Amino acid sequence: MTIEARIRGDIEDRIRSGEWKPGHRIPFEHELVARHGCSRATVSKALGSLAKAGLIERRRKAGSFVAHPQVHSAVLDVPDLAHVIAARGEDYRWSLNERRIVADAPDFPSPALYVEGVHLGGGEPFALEARWINLSAVPAAEAECFDGVAPGTWLLGHVPWTTARHRIRAVEADRDEARALGVRHRAACLSVDRTTWRAAEIVTQVRQLFRGDRFDMTAEFEPAGR
Repeated sequence: MTIEARIRGDIEDRIRSGEWKPGHRIPFEHELVARHGCSRATVSKALGSLAKAGLIERRRKAGSFVAHPQVHSAVLDVPDLAHVIAARGEDYRWSLNERRIVADAPDFPSPALYVEGVHLGGGEPFALEARWINLSAVPAAEAECFDGVAPGTWLLGHVPWTTARHRIRAVEADRDEARALGVRHRAACLSVDRTTWRAAEIVTQVRQLFRGDRFDMTAEFEPAGR
């Protein structure tokens, strides 16, 4: 085994075992040079291959850090973010920011419940959510505080949906959104606007704003006519 492969394997083993968690700083290049008795070029090549594999992030002047796993979601699905994040081996938490009943919601059936909060993965913001729930269609939602459970998780467990519509856009985070997501102002984000219905009755409308470095949308399909 070459020194480069040994360095790469040692770091990869620590990451995959969970010893080094997302955000953990990898030893600096000069530390790895001293530890393995090799050239800096060898260390740099090993770190470069780990970065290419998506296991670490190399930040100019700051060093290298264990990367947060990229989370994938199917375009034609209504995902439960709690399950999506947990499936990637990260601790999930929902943080409620606001909950209020609106008697005359604009462009939405009234009365409505408005819920806003942040989905966190591995202790860091993952997605900002703003959701309207039609209380005429889902009256039981009025009794839920949504403090310990995200409204999307609760709805998937209590209200079957028959139709959903997505609108997916690349956007820049405004100052409030950037602060909530822990990114810089105008950072690239993925916005998913989703409306779901049960038969002809609207159930919920949600906007989820994802950090661009943590999430992507995927789809599998076959040519028409097969």
